[in-house]
Amino acid sequence: MSSELEAAVADQLSSLPTQRHRPPPGVRCANCNAALEGPYCHECGQSADNHRRSIFHLTWEVIEDMFHLDGRLSRTLPDLFFRPDRLANDYLNGRLARHVPPFRTFLVALLLFIFSAEHLMHEAVVQNHQRQAERAIRLATPQGRAAEVASLRRKAMDDRADALKDAATDRTDDLKDRDEDPAKVEARYARAISEADADFAKTNAKADRIAQGLPEPTTPDAAADAEATEKEQGAGWKANLHKATANPEYYLTVLFEWGHRMAVLLLPIVGLTLALAYRNKPQFFIHDHMLVAMNLLSFSFLTNALTFVLPLPVMGPWLLIVALWTPINLFQTLRGAYGSSIIGALLKTLFVWFTTVFAFGSLAITVMVFALGQL
Repeated sequence: MSSELEAAVADQLSSLPTQRHRPPPGVRCANCNAALEGPYCHECGQSADNHRRSIFHLTWEVIEDMFHLDGRLSRTLPDLFFRPDRLANDYLNGRLARHVPPFRTFLVALLLFIFSAEHLMHEAVVQNHQRQAERAIRLATPQGRAAEVASLRRKAMDDRADALKDAATDRTDDLKDRDEDPAKVEARYARAISEADADFAKTNAKADRIAQGLPEPTTPDAAADAEATEKEQGAGWKANLHKATANPEYYLTVLFEWGHRMAVLLLPIVGLTLALAYRNKPQFFIHDHMLVAMNLLSFSFLTNALTFVLPLPVMGPWLLIVALWTPINLFQTLRGAYGSSIIGALLKTLFVWFTTVFAFGSLAITVMVFALGQL
């Protein structure tokens, strides 16, 4: 968990137990000695709560306030998913008491998204290890080795046939192009055939070792290793790419570590995009755009968090639903928050949607390249 999120969580939790605590009559403020009339001193603002309660009581207050068991959660979540226009309108018009505070909703949604993504990655690693263990058990028997060898040889033949077919098609198309040099076309064709034959031979060599009960090579042969080393010298990113390919689990761990930190940047990106889209409405300030952005991102984080914990057969249909639901939710939110006409909200939805998708894609590529540089 990043330090930024931990600080935000601590800031939110630090104020929770004091929200409902009221001192008994006659108690005075420990700071200025004024008579207390509520949970905070009306003279100096210091909290009246001394926090002298059992750990069980404090923990229950934190849980109750975090998930708003007083009824605000039951009003906020349905509006967030099905009436985002009404929720955004309430926030922008100051009707906050009936709903969970928008930043707290955003923070909890982000945390749930991170935890569910971590769960998905952990499950993928566990399943990969399980498949490797099952394969090792199969290869320990003659029948298992024979089946593996047959599968490898069949795959090698199919891959070689596909590669030769693609090379021949490219050669025919390139020779029809008058701008192409026939000698270069033939050279590319010969190189493609050579690469297909090399891959075919490498896969068959692997099958031969398995058939003999020998361990599979964990590194490329000496010639390929020397060639890779020569190519990687003076090109650090290529060396890191080689590391990521050799150890994908470690790369995914680094990528996840930086990815959830970068996810916080989506808030200012969406907020500034809204400010740009509604720059002709000076009555709305950056604070207002950030409130709307929190609603939009809370919806996205929660729906995608659910995606990561669904069974695999259900995940595909749910992703399709989310892909259709998200722009509809965005349209409803803009209509309710800014009072746009249907046509205006539709145009703003397209602008915000494509701008945000582009920004998210750029951010994702940046994170992948940055994580690659950390290997």
